[in-house]
Amino acid sequence: MIVIKNGYIKTMAGKDIENGQIIIEEGKIKAVGKDLDIPADAEVIDADGLIVSPGFVDGHCHIGMWEEGIGFEGSDGNEDTEPITPQLRAIDAINPMDQSFTDAIEGGVTTAITGPGSANVIGGTFLAMKTYGKRVDDMVIKDPVAMKIAFGENPKRVYDEQHKSPVTRMAIAALLRETLYEAKEYKEDLDASIEDPDKKPDFDLKLDALLPVMRKEIPLKAHAHRADDIFTALRIAKEFDLDITLDHCTEGHLIAEELKEAGKSCFIGPTFGSRTKYELKNKSFETPKVLYDSGIKIAIITDSNVIPIQHIPMCAGMAVKAGLPEEEGWKSITINPAEITGIADRVGSIEAGKDADIAIFKGNPLLDVDYETAMTIIGGRIVYKNKKVIA
Repeated sequence: MIVIKNGYIKTMAGKDIENGQIIIEEGKIKAVGKDLDIPADAEVIDADGLIVSPGFVDGHCHIGMWEEGIGFEGSDGNEDTEPITPQLRAIDAINPMDQSFTDAIEGGVTTAITGPGSANVIGGTFLAMKTYGKRVDDMVIKDPVAMKIAFGENPKRVYDEQHKSPVTRMAIAALLRETLYEAKEYKEDLDASIEDPDKKPDFDLKLDALLPVMRKEIPLKAHAHRADDIFTALRIAKEFDLDITLDHCTEGHLIAEELKEAGKSCFIGPTFGSRTKYELKNKSFETPKVLYDSGIKIAIITDSNVIPIQHIPMCAGMAVKAGLPEEEGWKSITINPAEITGIADRVGSIEAGKDADIAIFKGNPLLDVDYETAMTIIGGRIVYKNKKVIA
């Protein structure tokens, strides 16, 4: 049993608690509050003068898919040999021994939603995982959590170089529609075969992988920067009555009213860095504020390795500097991505019954350049301790 005491607790489930206490038992949060009954045999962590928060959650990244400091040998995020690959699963490519996981832990990032890149129109499934462990199977929170799809420049560029379709936005949309229509028919035939086995279709790995999407068990996770691409993603999701999240959403601030009407959640980023392609020309840290003001649930992302995952609080802090309320900055990298991804029953806030995934900081990681991570706890286990900060 572990007890954290005297810290300033940002629960993300209500009001902050000054000089609060957290009791951790068997990997779960047993209790949180003030003046708790602390067992005499508990390991006590004194967080006096420190901020205690849920471990950060990155709602869209590629950690473990492109390994640090390696070229082709460690590049496993884009199977850019055919544009439709829903059968691909991120779990089969992630290397949890990669340095990026150590960086995440030392930055207080305890959950990563990671998956394929955006070379393909349909890229495969994302999963939600803890950032600590040796075997990815043991780190999974939920798999799959979403099906990656992509619009705009990335698939156009990749397949133009190969002199094959799609090389236009029309073809991207057409290929996606064609595949979703086939998946719809596949699902209908499977459903009909319950009563009439003769109607059961031949097994198709690609279409079978899309069944959770067609059943609305997981959303499409749409890579879309430009406003017109965002609208195409929404148009197709509406045509097939599918759930969808808008990922990157770089020009979201230009179409906030329309996005509010659509009612879909947005993963915003990676906003830090240069405008490396045309569709990023309107990139702005004001986007989170504009969308939040419009009533849209937002999460801020690193798209790691684009931005190193440990700098996710910096990205939230830059959004706060641009006008996003500080509390919303905290939510954007804790409870909001957990809720959008469907894993908030386990992570994203400090509440009794949830996984004991907790980060402790000296200074405010959103506002202070010189903040330090004092400790990271995942599943009730201390996985990082900065002895310069905490005893």
